Amino acid sequence: MAAPAFAQATPETSQAVRVVVGLTALAVLPALLVCLTAFMRIVIVLSMLRHAIGMPETPPNTVIIGLALFLTLFTMSPVLQTLNDETVQPFMSGNLSIEAAYQKGSTPLREFMVRQTREQDLALMVELSKAKRPESMADVGNVQLIPAFMLSELRAAFQIGFVVFLPFLLIDLIVSSVLMALGMMMMPPTTVALPLKILMFILVDGWALILKALVGSFH
Repeated sequence: MAAPAFAQATPETSQAVRVVVGLTALAVLPALLVCLTAFMRIVIVLSMLRHAIGMPETPPNTVIIGLALFLTLFTMSPVLQTLNDETVQPFMSGNLSIEAAYQKGSTPLREFMVRQTREQDLALMVELSKAKRPESMADVGNVQLIPAFMLSELRAAFQIGFVVFLPFLLIDLIVSSVLMALGMMMMPPTTVALPLKILMFILVDGWALILKALVGSFH
């Protein structure tokens, strides 16, 4: 009598394990979004854009994060589609074990991270972890690859942010020089520079240029 009961309980147990794994994945999804996707670079550049214009609270954080989420979705749509077709759906239907799902799921994410990671950053993480020198990318563990990817994303975000800052800095310098020449030293330059920066950003279709550059910066 015990054998049939065990055989009957096995599918229920497997379904419970899949539900627990799914809920756990949802719980750590924000950390995975920041560490393993294009979200970090995009949200940093958009935040730096606000400071470059001179409006640190506009657009609000909710708008910046929402825009960054959708840009991340557009950028990583092939990777996400592969994950869903080859890992999530087979695992939730019970056709894939946890170990196999991890292997299949990590492969497209690793390929994406490797394309964005600089060799210098990867070598630095391998050196800091005191791991054996890898012969190929297959020998590089996620412990070294993920922080190297994050470091490369930070560098790329600051490089793009620097380019974004330059035209707005030029406007600030011109406005300050003109006010000094007119003897209007008591007037804050930001009072005049802010509307000029907003006007320039609108005239050059700045949002389209920034978003196009961000999406195009990923390999």
